Amino acid sequence: MKRFTSLLLVLILLLGVVVGCSPKEEAPPADSPGAEDPTDEKPDDEKPDEVIVMRLAEVHPEGYPTYEGAMEFSRLVEERTNGKYKIEVYGGSQLGDEKSVTEQIQFGAIEFGRLSLSPITEFEKSLEVLMLPYIYRDKDHMFKVVEGEIGDELLAKLEENKLVGLAWYDAGARSFYNSVREIKTPDDMKGLKIRVQETELMMDLVEGLGASPMALAYADVYSALQTGVIDGAENNFPSYYSTHHFEVAPYLTLDEHTRIPELILTSTMVMDSLTDEEKEIFRQAAKESAELERRLWEEYEKESEQAVIEGGVTITRLESNEEWQEKMSKIYDKYTGYEAELIERIRNTQ
Repeated sequence: MKRFTSLLLVLILLLGVVVGCSPKEEAPPADSPGAEDPTDEKPDDEKPDEVIVMRLAEVHPEGYPTYEGAMEFSRLVEERTNGKYKIEVYGGSQLGDEKSVTEQIQFGAIEFGRLSLSPITEFEKSLEVLMLPYIYRDKDHMFKVVEGEIGDELLAKLEENKLVGLAWYDAGARSFYNSVREIKTPDDMKGLKIRVQETELMMDLVEGLGASPMALAYADVYSALQTGVIDGAENNFPSYYSTHHFEVAPYLTLDEHTRIPELILTSTMVMDSLTDEEKEIFRQAAKESAELERRLWEEYEKESEQAVIEGGVTITRLESNEEWQEKMSKIYDKYTGYEAELIERIRNTQ
């Protein structure tokens, strides 16, 4: 018994030595590299339980003003929802052309898109009034219309088709250019063969000015101008420059016949899934991204304009497009009919 008691005492003493010699784990000083700053961590109640990944379709590549605007929208949403929502931007038409993207948004297969108004009018025809030739005095006039009472009324109709417009982007103005002569009045258009987009509205526009419209693939325009298959075409400054059309059609008339605004588009399905606070975050983020896109677009236009001037292009600037607008009365009747009052409201918007 004494032997057992002695052995037990030895074991207890040895255990005490081992514990006493073990190094103690101390917290690093507050200013050391390994120290954790409690302010770096968001409170648990601010951290999202899960990250909801959404997609945004964009036809243009990285660096283009609309792509950069879409990226800003994505950044602001993620930042202001504390990472709960992450919007991945797919540029270069990775998710399809604009018409198919609009359809996919409508049924929830894609959450967002940056889209021209043109394909959207196939889902809500009343929006065509915003694309009528010579309907706007200038860019400022257009944005006062689309961001005012008229634009709100038309977007409300769009929601009946399960689509929601969040913010308006700029896409510049389309003007005529040709290889034959300087164009100063509508009469100078007579007899020219002009390539247009394959839409009834654009065909009617060119015919109304006395020229002959020709539908042609965009990729074939340069060679058609070069060989005389067509005499001219129409587009915005950046496209005129980037396609090198200015090399074979050196007469540009800034008639600005159409301004086709663009939208950050989503669906009622997406909006209905958000809280009221989140809806406001998404809408405000879209509007702020539009401000960036418009600044970038303006810079892009100026760079393109300077480049074509240096390339020897003759640019004709119109003091007013009223004379051209007068040629459009039949077109206005055809595409709007009972909405003549709406056209007057647009024209009178200050």
